Amino acid sequence: MIKLRNVSKFYYSKGVIAQGFSKLNVEFDIGEFVAITGESGSGKSTLLNVLAGLDTYEEGEMYINGRETSHYIEKNWEEYRKKYIGNIYQNFNLINSYTVYQNIDLILLLNNIPKKVRKERIMKLLKRVDMVKYKNTKVSKLSGGQKQRVAIARALAKDVPIILADEPTGSLDKKSAAGIITLLKEVSKDKLIIIVTHNYEQVENFVTRKIVMHDGKILEDQKLKPIEKKEEKVEVKIYKNINTFNKLRLGIRNTFNVLPKFILLLLVYSFIVCSLMAEYSFFKKWEYEQSKIGYNVVFHEKSDKRIILNKKDKTTFTDEEINTIRNLDNIKYVVENDLIVDYNYDFTDDKDIWFTSRISSYDNFEGNVDLGRIIENENEIILECSKDDYLLFQDPNELINRKIYLYDINTDNVDKRIEYTIVGLKYVKSDIYDAEYKMYVTNTVINRLQYNTTKRYSDVRIDFMGKYHNSSSSSSYFNLIPSDRIKESEAIIDEEFNNYCDKDNCINKQFNINIKNIYFDETYTLTIKDVYNEKTITNKLGINDFTKEDYPYKYSGSIFINTNDYNKLYNKKTYQMSVFVDNIDKLDETNEQLKSMGYKTLKIKDTLVEDFATKFIRIIKIIVTIILVVVLFFISYFVIRVILKSRNIYFSIIRMLGGNKKVCQDLLIIELLTITNISYFTFILVAELNRNKYFNINFINTINTYFKYNDYITLYIILIVMSSLICFRYSRKLFKASVMNTYREEV
Repeated sequence: MIKLRNVSKFYYSKGVIAQGFSKLNVEFDIGEFVAITGESGSGKSTLLNVLAGLDTYEEGEMYINGRETSHYIEKNWEEYRKKYIGNIYQNFNLINSYTVYQNIDLILLLNNIPKKVRKERIMKLLKRVDMVKYKNTKVSKLSGGQKQRVAIARALAKDVPIILADEPTGSLDKKSAAGIITLLKEVSKDKLIIIVTHNYEQVENFVTRKIVMHDGKILEDQKLKPIEKKEEKVEVKIYKNINTFNKLRLGIRNTFNVLPKFILLLLVYSFIVCSLMAEYSFFKKWEYEQSKIGYNVVFHEKSDKRIILNKKDKTTFTDEEINTIRNLDNIKYVVENDLIVDYNYDFTDDKDIWFTSRISSYDNFEGNVDLGRIIENENEIILECSKDDYLLFQDPNELINRKIYLYDINTDNVDKRIEYTIVGLKYVKSDIYDAEYKMYVTNTVINRLQYNTTKRYSDVRIDFMGKYHNSSSSSSYFNLIPSDRIKESEAIIDEEFNNYCDKDNCINKQFNINIKNIYFDETYTLTIKDVYNEKTITNKLGINDFTKEDYPYKYSGSIFINTNDYNKLYNKKTYQMSVFVDNIDKLDETNEQLKSMGYKTLKIKDTLVEDFATKFIRIIKIIVTIILVVVLFFISYFVIRVILKSRNIYFSIIRMLGGNKKVCQDLLIIELLTITNISYFTFILVAELNRNKYFNINFINTINTYFKYNDYITLYIILIVMSSLICFRYSRKLFKASVMNTYREEV
């Protein structure tokens, strides 16, 4: 069964070579009950470890079932221990945090024995060693003799041909020792039993062979009783490796069975989670703040809370649809006909101030004014600006109650028909060079200004007597001007247009006005009722705000139409609008909800073009994250290695019992990943509780504000990879030596 030819074992330590045993030649067969005795240090236990495949040998050849083993690597020895060896150790090598039942069950789990078979076999063995009443007792609470009984039961649990016992009765009283030896004798009929003992008298009536060792050599090899001759080669059972489910059971059990170790590892991983979250959230916030500085040549209102909305079929929104959207969760307010939001209006008092401002409804004004008062009348304005804008005014008080007018940059014309009064100032924190003005006005003013905005985004063409002409406020020629002196569906034209008509007379002739943009295409027909020139324009239309020199630039070639007709061109229903969300955290959720309702959406924050600073921050974030992960990896690895040092004996025992490196590595990674998940999802739970106002932690508020689902997934993957790498690095160091070398380093 086992044959040694000139086998020697040496130990190397700090340049010193020590002999375990030298040039041994010995054979062992199935059916033998062998006692190896001798003084301490004679090489008995070393020989047992080599026979068990727990330790290597340096020279000679050992044959197992007729096969050479000198070429064996650790994988081969693992397979050998699984198929052939059951060990009983002098110092027990039990898992102290496991119960008696779990210790015996462990060796059967490692060999994938079915649960029903395991239970039946364990209970039978516990009865044979008189330990049934202790089956649920942790091994750490047992006496030495009780531990030895458990170790013997564990060795006998797996049906293997070789049982190797190192001082199996050393911790037992005389009666218990006799019972154990009797048990070993009974099983030796179809097994090879080799025991190392100092007390030969206890076993001399049972053993079939006695070997005496001294100074690493065999002094005596005496066969005391004959044995039945066995086949030269022994048939061994093929055991499968532990299955995935049982690995999970063991790994999760190992996570919690040593409480101090679990708490320490949990603290380490909680530190890792918090560090990664803190670093990542810092850069997410920084990146987000920079992204708001991005530019867009189309949309001037760059609020990150804004979503532009229109219908896929380009039809108008009904009042019912607008109200439904307005009442959705997380909708702060809705801006109908939102083209006005992105249009910059120029205002002047025609003296010493001039500025460009965006318009917003006073309904959306938040907070209080810093100077002046709130709006009380129709044409009053609250101006939002930077307090430090000395280019606009040196004394803010001088701006209160200032009368200003709308200025048309295209016609270089100040519309003094309506005056607006600045009644309040609201200061915003802004770099003076990046400051943007915003005016809060009544909805009446917004509707009035909406005409100009729609006109800007529309093409207006005049079909005059079969020829098309573009109408533009930048030129007086074919420019449309509203007038209350004209009836609806009628028009008064410059007398020069008579040249387009038969007999130079356009009176009662009809022409068409077509207005077109991406949302609508409409045509209106008007009838010419009169003509004007420079001399008659004042009498017929009440126009007198011109000189002889500027008349050609202001009114020559214009077409005057009824004010209501003019309003019909530009005062349209809502084709496009903007919604502003209340909670930026739920922006994407709100956007998806609107899309699910059949609307086309555009988040303004997605339209901003990144500047170099934003791109640079993203690169820095990646670099710093990588550096932090590497630093955290090595710090956590060294800390975890210290904590897990107490687990080295556990994994050595697993290997002694027939578990291979892969099994040990899997158990370790399950344990670390379990703690990783506990740390990570505990943090997520705390973040969710913080989100729901159970408490208020600024650090977590930042995470809740700027983290998206993909950020959580990214960090989770980083943590899983870190844990896996820690496990692989640690296990590579732990399992690079033979089982006994690893074990000796820890004992």
